[in-house]
Amino acid sequence: MDSSKKAILVTGASSGIGAAIAVRLVEDGHQVVGTHRGAPGKSAGGLELITLDVRSDDSARSCVEAFLQKAGRIDVLVNNAGYLQAGAVEEVTLEQAHAQFETNYFGVVRMVRAVLPAMRAQRGGLIATTSSLAGLVPLPFWGHYNASKFAIEGLMETLRHELRPLGISVAMVEPGAIKTPFYAQPQPVAMAAYSPWRERFFASMKGFEEKAPGPETVAEVFARVVASRRPALRNTVTREAKIFPFLRWLLPAGAFEGGLRSGFNLDKKSTAA
Repeated sequence: MDSSKKAILVTGASSGIGAAIAVRLVEDGHQVVGTHRGAPGKSAGGLELITLDVRSDDSARSCVEAFLQKAGRIDVLVNNAGYLQAGAVEEVTLEQAHAQFETNYFGVVRMVRAVLPAMRAQRGGLIATTSSLAGLVPLPFWGHYNASKFAIEGLMETLRHELRPLGISVAMVEPGAIKTPFYAQPQPVAMAAYSPWRERFFASMKGFEEKAPGPETVAEVFARVVASRRPALRNTVTREAKIFPFLRWLLPAGAFEGGLRSGFNLDKKSTAA
């Protein structure tokens, strides 16, 4: 295989950001296989999809074994599978919180562990993971999602140190708001105590989403990461993903917190009786 053309496994590739990443990498000439939780087959765009449930150790191992049988090596793992569990921390059940981490955090851990033996034997590879602005600047009513992405940030930074001597690169792509079905996922049973502020937050997020770029914007950054000989650890996407972490560093904590609350209309008093 041409050294510039790589064997790439993309998790969560049946729709949204994952599908856009896979399509872009195919366009760049790479050998790309995606994953989804359904039976093996092809996506609407013709991408080969193999079965993966990132919540299962056996499924992660079987997925990587199937990929290696097909490609003979694995140059890049793109960890993209994940979802948003929104709601106030008190509204989200412990079962829902566990499920969020099983997919968003432990799913990444399982896939990393599954590919590392092959990458170590090759003395090379890239682990590229979809993180989020929410892993740097947490948002209200996304508590467990924020926490899962903060955990990913710590995990990837740790891996970057551990794997560098083995010739394996580690990078993250950190999008802000992107126009995908991501925000429309099921929410927990709402508690009336949080309703005014939750509704304002979700209305604000809907406004951001309507103005947001499409998933191709994220795919473009992944393409650059894959092509880079020395990708940066953190690669931000969208204007707010670049500005908010800088403002959090620059401003006094109270000023930043007040600006964020104002931006989401969280300081307005409830009009309920």
